[in-house]
Amino acid sequence: MDLRKGISVRGLALEVIGALLVLAGIGLVAMTSRGMLNYRAAAARHGGEVINLGTDAQPQPGQHGYMARIVATPKVVEAPHDPEFNFRVNTPVLVRHVEMFQWREIRIGDVVHYELDWVDRPLDASHFREPAGHANPASFPISGKQFDAGLVQVGGFKLGPVLLHALPGSQRVAPDPKSLPDNLAASFSRHEDYLVTSANPGEPRLGDVRVSWDEVPLQELTVVGRLDGDRLVAAADAADGRGYDVQVGDVPVLDMFPDLPEPPEFVTGARVLAVLLAALGAFLLLSRKRAQRDALLALGLGGLGVGIVASVLWLGGDGRILCGWLAVVLLSLLLTVWRLRRHRRASQAA
Repeated sequence: MDLRKGISVRGLALEVIGALLVLAGIGLVAMTSRGMLNYRAAAARHGGEVINLGTDAQPQPGQHGYMARIVATPKVVEAPHDPEFNFRVNTPVLVRHVEMFQWREIRIGDVVHYELDWVDRPLDASHFREPAGHANPASFPISGKQFDAGLVQVGGFKLGPVLLHALPGSQRVAPDPKSLPDNLAASFSRHEDYLVTSANPGEPRLGDVRVSWDEVPLQELTVVGRLDGDRLVAAADAADGRGYDVQVGDVPVLDMFPDLPEPPEFVTGARVLAVLLAALGAFLLLSRKRAQRDALLALGLGGLGVGIVASVLWLGGDGRILCGWLAVVLLSLLLTVWRLRRHRRASQAA
């Protein structure tokens, strides 16, 4: 009697452990799938899930349309050129600033006074409280402009216009008077980091002009954008209205997009472990019947349970992952049916 009771308790324990293992396998795949789905839903706001291409990546087949993270120092292939001043700089973006020495009206309460200063736009003296004696030139002889490089690469990818203009940083670049065309060489001379028309640069006069240039520095950057062939562009359909990010240094994706949840790690391993846990649980449940202690049958049942749950979770999600789980379900079903028929034939033969 005690022996029978012991066998019964042992069998019950195996059933409980088996059921728990099946639930653990299903729970593991559900947790992993849900983590991936939550991460992808959050990433979709920024253009989609980001694949990490690392440092100085090159275009590869099958990457088109993905968001990618690349760490590299931009390479200027076709440098920008300011044709009026014959000025070329090895930078992604070159910006020309033009200022004129003009009268400025300064108001402090009811007190108004006037001073001459460098200003980057024409000031209409007719709006001054005391325009007499403070007239300014009507227009600038030269305007400020921005000049983009013809081609800039990050790793092996060409930067699209939006990402090009998003490159951070600005620093003054010294002009080269020797490169000036003859018509401007007669009017401009270098003073510090400027080209000026002043006869005495230390004492500019009304109407004098000075020109300077800023460049975007070449430095290590982390760039996230959408892969379009061999180009890296902004994701126009991103819900965040940007679809890209550019930051200085080697910056992880989760630091660039703080709203992203932590993605699940070791996804493939977790999927395999989920099937094995469910299969082990199924084997323990089947072990009560000595004739059905079949590892292949248990594997089929475990894969079937895990695959069905995963397939349901991925409905409407990534089509490739869904097809993969449906294939697991089909193969597990075929394996289960085959082993059950074998057992049925064996029992009929006995």
